[in-house]
Amino acid sequence: MTRDITPAGWPATGAVDEAFAEVRASFDRFCLAAGIEALGTMMEADVTAACGPRHGRDAVRRAYRLGPNAGTDRGKIEVDRPRVRGLDGREVTIPSWETAAQGDWLGRWAMNLMLINVSTRRFGRAVRLPEGDVPAPPGSGVSKSAASRRFVALSAARLADFMAADLSALDLVVVQIDGLHLGDDLVLVAAIGVDGEGNKHPLALVEGATENTATVQALLDNLVSRGLAPTVPRLFIVDGAKALSKAIRRTFGSAAAIQRCQIHKARNIMERLPKEHHAATRRVLRQAWELDDADRAEKLIRNLARRLDQQWPGVAASILEGLDEILTVVRLKLPKELRRSLACTNIAENMMGTIRRVTRNVKRWRDAGMALRWVAAGMIEANKGFRRLKAHKQLSVLRAALQARHNRMTINPVAHVTRAA
Repeated sequence: MTRDITPAGWPATGAVDEAFAEVRASFDRFCLAAGIEALGTMMEADVTAACGPRHGRDAVRRAYRLGPNAGTDRGKIEVDRPRVRGLDGREVTIPSWETAAQGDWLGRWAMNLMLINVSTRRFGRAVRLPEGDVPAPPGSGVSKSAASRRFVALSAARLADFMAADLSALDLVVVQIDGLHLGDDLVLVAAIGVDGEGNKHPLALVEGATENTATVQALLDNLVSRGLAPTVPRLFIVDGAKALSKAIRRTFGSAAAIQRCQIHKARNIMERLPKEHHAATRRVLRQAWELDDADRAEKLIRNLARRLDQQWPGVAASILEGLDEILTVVRLKLPKELRRSLACTNIAENMMGTIRRVTRNVKRWRDAGMALRWVAAGMIEANKGFRRLKAHKQLSVLRAALQARHNRMTINPVAHVTRAA
């Protein structure tokens, strides 16, 4: 004797058992049949709640049954939808069907597949297993153009939500800003923040023809309008573009401490030097950045520039350019582990790597709107894999150092202007 171990309330198993018999040949058919059977059971429960038992004469019923009607959910799957009419003659909605029909499951599936680099041409194959026998006839919503339209609609909605999100509740102590060049005349500038707990947050994105002051200013204005208080001391980490520093100082004033990315700086120097000078120059830079004394670090770098000045005067000038901003994390006397995390734009570069992966299948950027949608989707995708800052327990030291610096500069702003110059 076989004991029935089906859990109480489990859907009827007629269609499921039949499909399970063919599961090896068509696993997607089995899953689809199980889903339709479960939806049918839920709809029947809703109908029974409104009309009472089938063929019964319930005196308190609120509606009565009509013949079924063929319907499709957003995934273009045909199901028999029961119809119910109220005692007033009006058709009554079935909650379980409304829930199934309203959710754009196929649209979200399409967006997820495109974010993991499944091309629109392969979308139909991705949602229907190639060995399966569940058909995808014309109008089923899995064509290349249908998947593309769904991605455009959903990515546009996510971009709008992303660029309008309130930032006032975020306790941001670090903001990194970096640019992404997508063409000769299209640059996107993105911002990512780190809060007091070490959590990372994509913040905003703007487009421009170049990474100039106007483009960066538009980004900062957006951040301020959404609640990023300009009077709170923060550390801004940039890749070295002068436009970034200029716009940050204009918007945040003495509350902004600016750290130029040391990795970008070293890379720019090496690209202008012959290979025989690389090892020695890199060694001096690394030694300077590892020092706890900012004055000694500055002396080392100035000595390096002096040695190179005779043969490579342009490189020597490049080494000294922005020297104060290169050593900001050293002057703030941050612990070494935290200093390494905040001396470069690695957080933003990591996010840019995800964006490049997400946009890998894009062969031509039609306009800035398309670029904004794709890159914003990539930033949101990158957010799913963010981990807390490695030295997040030391961020309280950064907060105290920024506040002390802000207090000093408020009292004596002339000294700061002289040093920055």
